[in-house]
Amino acid sequence: METPPLSRRRATRAAPMVVLAAIYLLIAPIPAASEEPHETSPRSGQALFFPPVAGGVVREFDPPEQAWLSGHRGVDLAATVGEEVQAAGEGTIAFAGVVVDRPVVSIDHPVGIRTTYEPVEPAVSAGESVERGQRIGVLHEGNAHCSGPCLHWGARTGPKEYIDPLRLLRPPVVRLYPPEPW
Repeated sequence: METPPLSRRRATRAAPMVVLAAIYLLIAPIPAASEEPHETSPRSGQALFFPPVAGGVVREFDPPEQAWLSGHRGVDLAATVGEEVQAAGEGTIAFAGVVVDRPVVSIDHPVGIRTTYEPVEPAVSAGESVERGQRIGVLHEGNAHCSGPCLHWGARTGPKEYIDPLRLLRPPVVRLYPPEPW
């Protein structure tokens, strides 16, 4: 028995894939030209988070040398009273209420980070799921350590491990190392 030529064997193997691709193209939904894409998830190469308000940095992250010392465990972003505050990333509302005399919203994100927003009059409740960019409340008066209205945005990876939330605005870096031994 003679073996068929290589080109015929490849064509025979490729035929089912071509048929499946054609079926997919026929049944896949096509968005209307007028529809705006609704993107809440980041694309590859994008940061997982984005700023909760559009204002610039008023006061930078300045962590204390020891957990019990004073410092600035977040960043202050310029904003106006009544301005909408958005979830910096998808997650679950861990807290929405008043701490001492300020309204606060905290979000637990699936990547192991908790972000906190204050003073924010909550539009969400504890336990509620939120998407990146979803409105979580509005800026409230009362952040006395800024010269004007501002949002204090904090981030931490553990009970006392605070990180600079501005780091969350950069795309994650994946480093692949060769298997051991080096």
